[in-house]
Amino acid sequence: MASERVTLTISDPDGERDVDVSSPNRVIWPAPSAGSGAGITKAELAEYVQVVAEPFLNANGGRPVSLERFRAGIGGESFFSKNPPKGTPDFVDAVTVTYNSGRQHPQIVLNRPSAIVWAVQMNTIVFHPWASLATDTDNPIELRIDLDPQPGTDFADAVTAAHALREVLCEGELEAFIKTSGNRGLHVFCPIVPEWEFLDVRHAVIAAGRELERRMPKQVTMNWWKEERGERIFVDFNQANRDRTMAGAYSPRALPGATVSTPVEWDELDGLDPTVFTVQSIPKRLADAGDPWARMQDKPGRIDTLLGWWERDLADGLGELSFPPDFPKMPGEPPRVQPSKRVAENWDEDATASESDGQAKTFARS
Repeated sequence: MASERVTLTISDPDGERDVDVSSPNRVIWPAPSAGSGAGITKAELAEYVQVVAEPFLNANGGRPVSLERFRAGIGGESFFSKNPPKGTPDFVDAVTVTYNSGRQHPQIVLNRPSAIVWAVQMNTIVFHPWASLATDTDNPIELRIDLDPQPGTDFADAVTAAHALREVLCEGELEAFIKTSGNRGLHVFCPIVPEWEFLDVRHAVIAAGRELERRMPKQVTMNWWKEERGERIFVDFNQANRDRTMAGAYSPRALPGATVSTPVEWDELDGLDPTVFTVQSIPKRLADAGDPWARMQDKPGRIDTLLGWWERDLADGLGELSFPPDFPKMPGEPPRVQPSKRVAENWDEDATASESDGQAKTFARS
């Protein structure tokens, strides 16, 4: 039997388009408890992305994006789409990108409301945009820092760290914007002119993170290995790498409650409950207060000062930090093994894992 299907007429800047949405009544987010409603359906998600299309595209459009897709709602398995799948309509754009391995292939680019609705039709819940534009994929237009609460810390601790980080970035001659992650953390973005490649921007993030850690050593950490972080906020510098993404502004999250990664004003942070920002509440928030990130790209900054801090730290003996496990071994990178497993007999003089030691060559983040 054919599945239920509706056709939505979407208003794009260049005219109207019809987009079919199958299984519109499929529940994406179940009701939080029995008797509390029917949950949020695929049709309601399609309606949401139409309402938020303008600020969504301002933040996420015109750049490579990975689609996190769930065939059976948030309770089912998920997978990522980067390549445009077979049958992708011509109103969904693409750009060829280079990954850290050197491999190249086309990646989806969303440039109009109909493309976002098409992504929902493809069972997308979470949208993960790159930090660079499709017109220049190698040079980011944003410096991004993920403040990630560790066990024993919470959102309020991330707020404290965020305020201090804003001061650090201001000293680095950058204006910081902030959004909730849609979960427990915060994402800090600084618009920058696209004159530096990803590795340089990563080094600027590390420099800012190290300065924050100096000021708040008991509250924040730059330690990549979980066993070393303690009850502190982790400054995730690796989100600045090529092909590393986080949930975009106004993207839903595949979490109970249908929370949304939401831009906020700095004076909203103290006492904020991030769970109030949902697929159901964001349309009214935008209508009442507008988009806090509407002007974010008006005056992009430069990372020269932060790169100067990076060079200063290099001169003081602070070098490169760990890369994600799927990256090739990078120059100056420390050993890719958690410290508790780094035993002398398993390492050569140059801190390379011995060929005989499989455990020491485990590159997965602990």
